Amino acid sequence: MRLPPSLTARIAAHIVKQKLRGARRFAIVLQLEPTHACNLSCEGCGRIREYAEARGQALTLEKCVAAADECGAPMVSICGGEPLLYEHIEELVDALLRRGRIVFICTNALLMRRKLCDYLSTVYQAADPSHELLISRLLRENLITEDHAETIRRGARAAQSRPAIRPAKRLFWNVHLDGLERTHDAVVGRPGVFKEAVRAIRLAKALGFQVTTNTTVYRHTDVAELEQLLKFLSQLGVDAHTISPAYDFDAAKHNLLTRAGKDPAEVFLTRALIREKFARILQWAEQFNILGTPAYHEFLAGMRELRCAAWAIPTYNVKGWKAPCYLITDAHYPSYEEMLQKVDWDRYGVVDGVVRDERCRNCMVHCGYDPSGALGIDSKPGDTWKNIRSVLRQRTKFHDAGLMID
Repeated sequence: MRLPPSLTARIAAHIVKQKLRGARRFAIVLQLEPTHACNLSCEGCGRIREYAEARGQALTLEKCVAAADECGAPMVSICGGEPLLYEHIEELVDALLRRGRIVFICTNALLMRRKLCDYLSTVYQAADPSHELLISRLLRENLITEDHAETIRRGARAAQSRPAIRPAKRLFWNVHLDGLERTHDAVVGRPGVFKEAVRAIRLAKALGFQVTTNTTVYRHTDVAELEQLLKFLSQLGVDAHTISPAYDFDAAKHNLLTRAGKDPAEVFLTRALIREKFARILQWAEQFNILGTPAYHEFLAGMRELRCAAWAIPTYNVKGWKAPCYLITDAHYPSYEEMLQKVDWDRYGVVDGVVRDERCRNCMVHCGYDPSGALGIDSKPGDTWKNIRSVLRQRTKFHDAGLMID
């Protein structure tokens, strides 16, 4: 998955352990949606319709942690909705890290600087001249405001018992960016979001956090602009990137038609178009630190076929365990094990060119197909070496520097 070698080793050990136990299906990544509330209304997002009646609801902290314990996935992606709107986000991150999980906070970054300043307020010491120098530099570089600075100086959170989100080797901010400024702001439907995300990324890197980005590729995505985005983000010090094709699942199509008045065929990609857009992904993976297995990248480029393994990246939210996958909803189950047992997994996906469920026809998204590369499903000779080489040839160095003072 092209994470730091120590974290990749954790995931590999989990896979080996499950296979030695004889487990046929098991979780690698939990997609945890503590809330579906959001402060944006992106045109390609199906959650606006699918969970509209549940956007005022949220999982308890106990249920979030219990879901992570239940499925046992070594990695948890906290998504939604906008997870920074979740009341217990700090406690959730802290609890998952204490349990040894690798944690990704998937965010649009509108609230990210506020959370970063919360962290600063817990470590700021007025008696330390280097801390005031840092505040001055962040103000000068427009990464924080005067209001932020005053909040930090007052140490508003230092006296509170709630934990702040702080740098850790197993923690990543995962910022959603679908293009450069004009493109991204158009996709999310609000001007200024791109600039705010960039400020948040720069601030996070200045404070020693690890940052990844998540980009969805649409029919209108210009490949040359995508490459420019990757170069720009790499210059900001972003540690890694996820790139995935936009998929025309039912909820997203309905949202486009009813809210934006757009034809889904003008926005989403067919399999043929996905392979056109991702024809250069192997070259991108050599130049940038693209998350995902080489097998998945070859699949996107049309060089091989893979079978869907959606059960390896399950989704848990206020309605339960979502099945069969993150994007298609046929049922919700009260337990992960019950979902594994009751879902007829052979009904879904595309196998050897045969579409098993019409809703799967154009799906090539990472939450279904990337696990196949990690698990060795449809493996080819040399895949293991490719996976090892991918980890060793990372384009960037991950780190856990903590508070970085000039």
